This record gives sequence, structure tokens and C-alpha cells, in this order.
Amino acid sequence: MTIRFGVVGTNWITDRFVQAGLENEEFLLTAVYSRTEEKGQAFAAKYAGASIYTDLEAMVSSAEVDAVYIASPNSMHAEHSLICLNHGKHVLCEKPAASNSRELKAMIEAARSNDVLFMEAMKSTFMPNFGVIRDNLYKLGQVRRYFAGYCQYSSRYDAYRQGTVLNAFNPEYSNGSLMDLGIYCLYPMVVLFGKPDTVKSAGLMLASGVDGEGSMVMRYPDMGAVIMHSKIADSYLPAEIQGENATMVIDKINQPYQVKIHYRDGTVEELTLPQVYEAMYYEVEEFIHLLKSGQRESATNSHANSLAVAELMEEARAQIGLRYASDL
Repeated sequence: MTIRFGVVGTNWITDRFVQAGLENEEFLLTAVYSRTEEKGQAFAAKYAGASIYTDLEAMVSSAEVDAVYIASPNSMHAEHSLICLNHGKHVLCEKPAASNSRELKAMIEAARSNDVLFMEAMKSTFMPNFGVIRDNLYKLGQVRRYFAGYCQYSSRYDAYRQGTVLNAFNPEYSNGSLMDLGIYCLYPMVVLFGKPDTVKSAGLMLASGVDGEGSMVMRYPDMGAVIMHSKIADSYLPAEIQGENATMVIDKINQPYQVKIHYRDGTVEELTLPQVYEAMYYEVEEFIHLLKSGQRESATNSHANSLAVAELMEEARAQIGLRYASDL
């Protein structure tokens, strides 16, 4: 069973997605949507056999497309997903799936009413070493704290400092540090521990109207969680899950490649699994598996988990005064 994919967006992340997908023998790229013919042709030229569309309605009306991967700007995820879902196409939508929880609820409802698969493309939760994290949590004893950070100086920040506001720092596209990077810390937390009871957020708002960096402190009944994110500075700290018996150390929460447990007696257990494929391969594998088995929702990147993360980010944004046009 070959799954015929169309893609929305012709940027670098779409390239990485297609390259990862082609590692799976059940993946086939059949259609490319771009707002301009020139960009569509340039992208499709790298992948023989893909048709080019500048009209999304035309692409999703085509019988040559089973599923659509959406990698347009954050602010357009909901609009593009709803068009695809309402034409009966399965959708794998890049994170964050929507600008806010209202949009995401509409997307989930459209998926259910049209009996199609909808999944947020958070790649890290399907990588082999995330499974290692989940399967070995019991060794930590009572978990008391989750700590994770994703701070990466944006290559576009130099232009911003010179007075040019590119998309990465433009609120029109529902961008910013929390939406682009902080979500990588929140999503694994929700998958592992559920939605916290309370949230306190702080952040630095830039003059353009998006957050440059921020942090969140959250409480569960028996544990706490702290995350930090930034697009204007780098961090080299690993993530930790601290328990009463041991602490799990994860090299990068956004792409976990190494996992160790440090026990209180000083011993260290190496848990790292080798990773055969590129990071995005595993979300493609999950999506295709769900389709082949007739499922309409991932148990890991579930609708409930995606909605919980969207609500957490919405609350955090409200506390720091970060609003998007789609919130109105």
C-alpha cells in the first residue's frame, strides 16, 4: 500500500520531510503546492513525477493525493489543513498545528467529521530514544521535576537587529520563540506526564510583536516542570527528568539522541539506542502505519495532547501579552 503525498510549502523543512519520507518504501510524493509556479517547479524538479499546483483546492481535488503534509507558515496551518480535511485528505501538519486552541479544535472536528487522519508533526516523540525515555521512567522512582530547554540563536536575528523583520520575528505569521522552539519542550512533557495544573510564564517581547525568549514554570500534583526557550541566545544544557531514586539526562529534548540515567549511588546506565534514519523519518513511519491500520489518531501525538499543548502556549502567551491576529 503506497501512500501518495502532496506537500504544502517548498521550504527547507519540506525538503527534509520528503527526503525522510523517501526512505520509506510506502511513501510517494505526487503533488507540490506553492503560491508561485516558479518555486513549485524548482522544488518538484528535485523529485521526479510530482505534479505542481498553485491552487490548493485543485491539488486536494486530485485523485492522485491521499495525504497532505503541511509546512506553510504557522498562521496558515489551520486554513490549509481545513481545506485538505474537508476534501477528505489525511493531514500531517507541522508544529505548531495551529495559532491557537480555537483553530485546532476546528481542525480536529473537521478530521473527525470527514473520517480522516489528522496528526501534528512533532517528530521528537517518535524518535527511538524518546521511546527509551518513556519506557525507563519507572527507574527514577517518584518523578519530582521535568526540566527542558531549547535555546538557539536564530540566523534571522542578525537581520532583525539591522532593522529587517523577516517571517521568523513577524507576529503576522504566528511566530516567535515559544511557538517555534518552546513547543519542543512542552510536547514531550505532555506526552509523558499530561497537562499540568498551573502555569506561570515570563518572556521578553521584541518590538516587532513576538517573544524573543521566555520560560515557563508548571506544577503537577506531585512534581514540577520548568522549560526555557529562546531565539536570541544559545544554550548547551541537556534536559533532565529528576526522580527520587535517579535522574535521567537527555542530550536534546527537541531531538533526543543520547539518554542516560544517573543513580544516587553514583552509577550511570547508558540507555541510548542507535538511530538508523533521519529524525523526521519516524513521524512519517507512524503516519503511514496509522493510515494502513485504519486509525484516525495517533496515541502519542494524539488530538488531546496537541490540544493540551496549544492551550498551554495560549495561556503562556496571555501572561506575557503575546497576541496574534488569529486570536481576535
